[in-house]
Amino acid sequence: MEKEFMTVSIPTSLYKKIEEAIKGTDISSVASYVAKVLRETLYKEEAKQDVFSKEDEEKVKERLKALGYID
Repeated sequence: MEKEFMTVSIPTSLYKKIEEAIKGTDISSVASYVAKVLRETLYKEEAKQDVFSKEDEEKVKERLKALGYID
């Protein structure tokens, strides 16, 4: 499977800070670091969307009460 890539521009000062931050780590490049951080950020955002709304949570609680699972 071939990976496709796109180019994204970041300020040089930020690039240099990332370059310094990854020295001595197992991260091989600034691009790898940026991709990792973006994946983690997107994952967290997707996980937030899976959480019940307050309304949904109340509906579930009422249903569990009606079934006798909670008081």
